[in-house]
Amino acid sequence: MSAGTLRFVALGDSLTEGVGAPGPDGWQGWAALLAPALAADPARAAFCNLAVSGARAADLAELQLPAALDFHPQLAAVLVGGNDTLRADFDLRATAAALDLALGELGGAGAVLLTACLPDPGLLLGLPPSFARPLARRMAAVNTVVHELSDRHHALHLHLARLPWTADRTLLSADRLHPSPSGHLLIARRYHELLAESGHRLGPTPAAVRTPAPPGRAADLWWLATRGTAWLARRSVDLLPGLLALAAADTAHRLRGTSALLDEESRRATAAALAALPPPPLASSPMEMRG
Repeated sequence: MSAGTLRFVALGDSLTEGVGAPGPDGWQGWAALLAPALAADPARAAFCNLAVSGARAADLAELQLPAALDFHPQLAAVLVGGNDTLRADFDLRATAAALDLALGELGGAGAVLLTACLPDPGLLLGLPPSFARPLARRMAAVNTVVHELSDRHHALHLHLARLPWTADRTLLSADRLHPSPSGHLLIARRYHELLAESGHRLGPTPAAVRTPAPPGRAADLWWLATRGTAWLARRSVDLLPGLLALAAADTAHRLRGTSALLDEESRRATAAALAALPPPPLASSPMEMRG
């Protein structure tokens, strides 16, 4: 690679892999759309996407991080945590520790960091309230950790959870969990705006992609029949028994009018996960990308 090449690496799960935005050579998600817009000459933007569907924070730290460091990136996106909330063995402390490690290593190596808080999967899927509320607490806890770590490591943070996913059906793919091509383009453009506002020298705004009509009811049912059933079956084996218990506890607390106790318990667990992390690195100014 030439001295003028800007190296961008993306770590994460299916969101960053690009699921929901098919292209001629595989997924064409937000990270792939952002990459050529990072330099005035797209040929000078080298892109490595290490994200893998189903990845959790521990997978990112153990499997993706070494390859990311070997790439010597000037820009690194670290988006993970949604899959952690969808597992029976959800461990907020382990999620926080893995994220802190990844951000610390990449930032320490000189990369400008990109992070994001993620939308609530229960809300996206339209789950019944008794199931959605426990998942929402988990996602809120992970997002609180991401917010704190983004500040700690001077990352550029995108409030992805605040984008209008449920209000604008065109932004979601048929599975209702991943962005559509329009949704991926929105994420790419928001990151481009964040970088530009922070003073980084960039190329033009990420180019528009072909955006088909939003999935209708037939497309949703077809996804469920052909691919969604398998996904739901895997999640049912892993998550459903624990989620049933969480839903029962949530319902019992609501009937007693003590739901606030569950919220407080989640806040304490989040504070404990953050308190268990090693001291933050010495304060430093955010890096500047140099191609």
